Amino acid sequence: MKTLLFFGRQNSMKKSLRYLFTGFTAAVFFSLTVTANVRMPVIFSDNMVLQRDASIRIWGWAGQDERVTVILGDQKQVARTGRDGQWEVNLSPMEAGGPFNMRVEGSNSLEFNNILIGDVWVCSGQSNMEWPVNRSANPETEIKNASYPEIRLFTVPRTTGMSPADDLEGGEWLECSPESIPSFSAVGYYFGRHIHRESGVPVGLLHSSWGGTVAETWISRETIASLDDFSDMLENTGNEDPDKIQAETPGPNSFPSLLYNGMINPITPFSIKGIIWYQGESNAGRAYQYREIFPALIADWRKQWGQDELPFLFVQLANFMAPVSEPAESDWAELREAQAMALSLPATGMAVAIDIGEADDIHPLNKQDVGKRLALSALKVAYGRDIVHSGPVYNSMSIEGGRIRLSFTSVGSGLMAKDKYGYLKGFAIAGEDREFHWAKAYIDNDEVVLYCDKVKSPVAVRYAWANNPDDANLYNTEGLPASPFRTDEWPGITLGVK
Repeated sequence: MKTLLFFGRQNSMKKSLRYLFTGFTAAVFFSLTVTANVRMPVIFSDNMVLQRDASIRIWGWAGQDERVTVILGDQKQVARTGRDGQWEVNLSPMEAGGPFNMRVEGSNSLEFNNILIGDVWVCSGQSNMEWPVNRSANPETEIKNASYPEIRLFTVPRTTGMSPADDLEGGEWLECSPESIPSFSAVGYYFGRHIHRESGVPVGLLHSSWGGTVAETWISRETIASLDDFSDMLENTGNEDPDKIQAETPGPNSFPSLLYNGMINPITPFSIKGIIWYQGESNAGRAYQYREIFPALIADWRKQWGQDELPFLFVQLANFMAPVSEPAESDWAELREAQAMALSLPATGMAVAIDIGEADDIHPLNKQDVGKRLALSALKVAYGRDIVHSGPVYNSMSIEGGRIRLSFTSVGSGLMAKDKYGYLKGFAIAGEDREFHWAKAYIDNDEVVLYCDKVKSPVAVRYAWANNPDDANLYNTEGLPASPFRTDEWPGITLGVK
């Protein structure tokens, strides 16, 4: 009886201690939760640029029901966290300027220094956007002269995710200097430098790219699942199957949305001026499909940033691989066509790079002209400048006996052949048999007339229609090249390829 009583009391004491310990632990946990430190996303750091003339969204995390105060310049706003510990304030728009300091106060205080108000541009895509200044043309001089304290640089670390992340894995804003610029995106830098010189306002360059990646990995799951070619794959994949995919095939192209989740979603609350994009090489074999993927990406990012006409500027693929001796089909030409079709969307612009590629290098060194041509599109599309921002763009065709006459838009001050003899090259012509032959072409006022003795009754024209149309030389007098084009709609070699 005494033994039973002893064990009964012992069990009772253990139970009481367990309840006491559990209660104490819960109380400590609740206390820690309530007084948790204020934490900010990685995208906020010293030297950052905040978007001018737009509501400035500041957000972060803290303990449940905690009061958080944000002070920037003469603005002060207070927020309280919800049950999820998140908080947010939206500061009134500010004009370009600075530097400013920002304080965020809760149970602890955070301070961010040397902040500028200016224009923030996202620079994204694959390797030609990722390609750094120190591996591009004229690196020693460019690095030595890269002292621009009002240009700020942020590089998003490479990471994938099967679900949208709420923060980046690292990164910080840096002043543009000979020390910070060598490893930064060359296209991004040359673009930002031109914008800064032309606008006179601070520029923030938010670089998020990954070499060799396909476009669908940069699109949110919701949007990519709406496309027929990807819907079945995504609908039949549950949360446990994401986990499995990421464990077995961690590469960024192994599943749609991986890079959107890890490298874009965390920055979508950050107000920006626009986006520059250099990608397409990895989708060239599925060029017809890109006609859907690329506009979907543009629409998706505009939706995520909450701006229906967020400026979106992109680079058309440069010339690459061995030139051909006779006109032929080309998947790279079809991809360039798909890119150009996206210009039907509002607030878009395209930098043509058909004249600055290299036959044996998919990463041409001349990133200066790419950045400048993107900047020209930005000055037109995003800044409303009345400038010639594009080379000639095919407009219409008329048949005149055995000849074809072409008209163009974006002729600027006039058309020109970039050739010391004044000959136009890169044009091919075909009849109803769909067999293309090189054409003789000449400029007539601001139109192009072409013919070929082998084609008595021409019906279609193609220009710079090749992987590497190295002889294409139609420009406007402002020095901008014509975009490759075709007048026919005959089925291409990537039609139906998925």
